[in-house]
Amino acid sequence: MSGINYLFKTSFGDEPLKNNQLRKLNLKQSIIRELYQYKQLSIHYLSKTIKMSTPTITRAIDELIEEEMVREIGIGESTGGRRPSIYGLKASSRYVIGIDLERYFIRMGIFDFDNKPVSEIHELNQGLETHTDIPGFLAEKVYELIEAYNIDRNKLLGIGISLPGLIDLRSGISYTYLNTGRPTAKELMDRLGLPVFLEQDTRSMAWGEQAFGLAHGHQNVLCLNIGSGIGLSMILNGKIYTGHSGYSGEFGHIQIEPNGQLCHCGKIGCIETVASGKVLISKAKKDIAEGSITQISGMIDGDLNKLNIKVILDAARAGDQYAIDLLGRIGEALGKGLSTLIHLFNPELIIIGGEMSKAADFLISPIESNLNIYTIARIRKDAMIVSSELGDNARLMGTVALVMNKIFG
Repeated sequence: MSGINYLFKTSFGDEPLKNNQLRKLNLKQSIIRELYQYKQLSIHYLSKTIKMSTPTITRAIDELIEEEMVREIGIGESTGGRRPSIYGLKASSRYVIGIDLERYFIRMGIFDFDNKPVSEIHELNQGLETHTDIPGFLAEKVYELIEAYNIDRNKLLGIGISLPGLIDLRSGISYTYLNTGRPTAKELMDRLGLPVFLEQDTRSMAWGEQAFGLAHGHQNVLCLNIGSGIGLSMILNGKIYTGHSGYSGEFGHIQIEPNGQLCHCGKIGCIETVASGKVLISKAKKDIAEGSITQISGMIDGDLNKLNIKVILDAARAGDQYAIDLLGRIGEALGKGLSTLIHLFNPELIIIGGEMSKAADFLISPIESNLNIYTIARIRKDAMIVSSELGDNARLMGTVALVMNKIFG
């Protein structure tokens, strides 16, 4: 289905488009693309950008207003003649559902044509490793979400889904989760009854950071997604890098300890074995069980099953030295690994995202200390390290940017 079909799927039904209809819809799509990107534009500007006459653009704008996709939002500044009318998209004319599908939770919400959430972000206490029928569960929850917020299904452009693991870019098959032998997006589309656009979760973070976050306007950025695992997405020369098959960014499986622990991937001493949220929790449980003195014990009432990343972060913020040291060791390991990436890619920005981004205050200093040890100074100074301002919403917002890119790209 083309971008035109997504935007105007109710205009002509299933009938083949005639040439004049196709030209008209292409023009309208170009106008909507410009308004989506730049928010507020005049007919004069659209005419120059799209390279169509003012009367032609005016007629198309009038039709889009009648179709309730565009609205007049004010009067612009005069450039010598009459002050021009300014137009923008009608936010309620189209919607996107974003879904961040993770191992132990699902976050979802509805976003309008202005990228604003029209629903609260719903976090579901189920995930890929806790529910046996994720496609069926998603279909049920998407239906409930549409009903709860009274959204016309004809106005839904589609569903963007962020999924962890290995997803083959060429075949569309996810080899880590939801593998039925068919392209995963098509499988989900059949169950959800709406167009589905699928992206690997760490690349979803890059989409979000590039469109709405700190990567906006930058050309060479590394986005580090640290949660139960560790992933990496790369924006190189302004484009999100995928690699040949879509498997780029497996930063968590670079070896940094040749005699280290066995990783779930089957290799020894991967970064994930020393610097992931999963390891953070496992290490804290072991140390507390062996008698380490820390405020964490009282915070969980001695029940190690209550221990999670948030508890450790809360303890660190309360000044607990054990928790601070624990996070510091993770930062040191990340810094050692990132030194290789800095030498390879010479980034201008490194964004720390994912669940562990909340710990950035305790991670960035040890990261920088080890970068100073392992990285050539002249290359190191180009890379600024920051914590994501989007936080856990980066992947979810990335699914919205993904859908819009597939439609307008």
